[in-house]
Amino acid sequence: MKRRNFVKKAGVGAVSTVLLSDIVYRNLLPEGYSPLAFQEPDPFKMFHKDPEMVLLNDKPWNMEAKAHLLNDDVTPNKFMFIRNNGIIPEDIDVSTWQLKIDGESVLNEKTYSLADLKSKFKHYTYQLTLECGGNGRSEFDPPAKGNQWSIGAVSCAEWTGVRLKDVLEDVGIKDDAVYIGYHGADIHLSRNPQKEPISRGMPIAKALQDETILAFAMNGEDIPLTHGYPLRLVAGGWPASVSGKWLNGISIRNKIHDGEKMGGSSYRVPCETVAPGEKVDDADMCIIESMPVKSLITYPKSGAIIDEGKSLKIRGHAWAGELEVSEMEYSIDFGSSWKTINVQKPVNRLAWQHFSGEVNFPKKGYYEIWARATDTNGNKQPMVLPGWNPKGYLNNACHRIAVKVV
Repeated sequence: MKRRNFVKKAGVGAVSTVLLSDIVYRNLLPEGYSPLAFQEPDPFKMFHKDPEMVLLNDKPWNMEAKAHLLNDDVTPNKFMFIRNNGIIPEDIDVSTWQLKIDGESVLNEKTYSLADLKSKFKHYTYQLTLECGGNGRSEFDPPAKGNQWSIGAVSCAEWTGVRLKDVLEDVGIKDDAVYIGYHGADIHLSRNPQKEPISRGMPIAKALQDETILAFAMNGEDIPLTHGYPLRLVAGGWPASVSGKWLNGISIRNKIHDGEKMGGSSYRVPCETVAPGEKVDDADMCIIESMPVKSLITYPKSGAIIDEGKSLKIRGHAWAGELEVSEMEYSIDFGSSWKTINVQKPVNRLAWQHFSGEVNFPKKGYYEIWARATDTNGNKQPMVLPGWNPKGYLNNACHRIAVKVV
């Protein structure tokens, strides 16, 4: 029996028996919602020690963090998710690495060495939130194809590099420029040198933002190989697929870039709401740009057990694409009521924001803490699951952790 159907088939009374704990707000459970304890193959797995990182795929490499591993204000290199589309470049020689700027809308095609970039342009450092467009895909029903990310395909590292806008000013761009497309040195899974694993891009307006940088350092040191060494395009607040790794080319386009994974259903969602499982024509799909408001509880980890009468401190991060988070709330009664907690301002634009609070529980039993962020436009996270889409993108449902009070 699938765990997601356990509650429907056995009833909440049976669930409480298996948990050895009363579900305190059982009468407030949303219709069809299965408690977290029954969304694992082993209902008590979450009360055991978690592995550090979760490997989803090794051809190509795709790996995510557990929520509690993302507790740092700045994501350590070892806990940053990995999302690759091809094979990591082999035999990188920094001394000969070049970045070529070309395209229909460039005034002066140029090629820069890494030394050129580092010496000619001013360096900038920003904390930037990167989230895979498919983060949370595993919750969609009917299931969406692709790596079944849960909640850990997000990070906010500190990136150092030069502004893309400064480089584009140096080469000059024509008035008809509307988009840029990136090119990387990663190898197609077929090893066919004529094929690119991925070549996405962004509108010129995003490319010219101060925080869109050509990064050569991550958290104060060379970017790790799996994250794009020696040069990566970093554009916070948009799906991380826009932030091209192993960067060796940028094309200035007079049209929307048509590189690999820019068309079809790749990083695109229906322009209008569709029914779950409905087929959508490519012409009715829109490119994902700014990511939706979202939050993550990073302390404590799901499965916390506390003594009756004790309060529980919680903390985590919240982000909202191009916007800021204006309010942070939590619920312990399955979203029936909400209490506001503190959320800090971002250290710079497009960095995630840290929240913290203290939670009290009325009696012994099983609880879930749900976190909900609201952005500066008033958009709130949906309590459970947002609208379905064919590739399972943009799941910004409230993050939830399980707690037992004994």
